[in-house]
Amino acid sequence: MESLLHAVHVSAAAVWVGGMVFAHFCLRPAAFELLEPPQRVPVMVGALGRFFRWVAASIVLLWATGLWRFAQVGFANAPPGWHAMMGIAAVMTVIFGVIAHGIFPKARAAAQARRWPDAAAGLGRIRTLVAVNLGLGLATIVVATLHR
Repeated sequence: MESLLHAVHVSAAAVWVGGMVFAHFCLRPAAFELLEPPQRVPVMVGALGRFFRWVAASIVLLWATGLWRFAQVGFANAPPGWHAMMGIAAVMTVIFGVIAHGIFPKARAAAQARRWPDAAAGLGRIRTLVAVNLGLGLATIVVATLHR
């Protein structure tokens, strides 16, 4: 059971962090290079909307499996790396909440109203916060690797 939960945990992290790498370094630059705002913005909004559903599911799985592990060993007995991962995860989760429930709905509404500058501004704010979360996600991978 422990191996299965660990595999689910790592897979959920791979979806979240890997998706951020793809969106930040592949999807966005290609969309900027190849599409004008009336095409680019709806593509980005559509892709991010789908990605955010995957991230939300990943977050649920990450917290469930991580807290299960803490419950197995006891919070006080957990290795320091686990505490660092939990702290970083809390910050990443809050940032995702700001993106998915604060900025993204406004950017999507602006895109649907064809207010390209407003939608692009929202996507720019999302890009900045995704870059922060990507850095935090990579730091979490380093912590997880070093603590083993």
